[in-house]
Amino acid sequence: MAEQRPLPRKVAATAVGRCLLTTLRLLLQRRIHQPREHVGLFLRFADGTEGRVYRETVIDRPPPADPCVLVVAFRLRGAGHVLFRWESLFNTPLFAGFPGLISKLWLAHDDSATYRGFYEWDGAESAEAYARALWRILELVSAPGSIRYHVLPGLHRDDVLSKPELQEPADSFSWWRLVGTR
Repeated sequence: MAEQRPLPRKVAATAVGRCLLTTLRLLLQRRIHQPREHVGLFLRFADGTEGRVYRETVIDRPPPADPCVLVVAFRLRGAGHVLFRWESLFNTPLFAGFPGLISKLWLAHDDSATYRGFYEWDGAESAEAYARALWRILELVSAPGSIRYHVLPGLHRDDVLSKPELQEPADSFSWWRLVGTR
């Protein structure tokens, strides 16, 4: 994977602006849903951490032609975790309209105050473009140097949840690699 860095601010702002307009259309068409199927599920990662799913967002779209999983992580600056999880509901317009988004599992912070998003996308390039634009929003609330992402091309989110061994091999420090659920 190439060096991770955010998009230039103007490019990210333009992408988020387009996203907001698309999100409005999706909301008016009632294509954004928050099922509870995965809420409460714990996802365990290769680095020994785990996070509990506290929200799920799904966009009504055709099945992905080029599926991939995107894992995004960041450490919240400060200790306002309850407020952040509540307020994150209002962040939906900042991501739901990005091209290719299928679903997002919102994970509560782990023991190191790291939050994760566990997504399914249609297209690895779209997923990476989103992660690089999102970076500009996350840097406002994140501890410096804590934002990172990993794209897993060719995989569906639910397949990875049920069979983590489908992912590429990785070492025991791979913060992004799902090893199980409970």
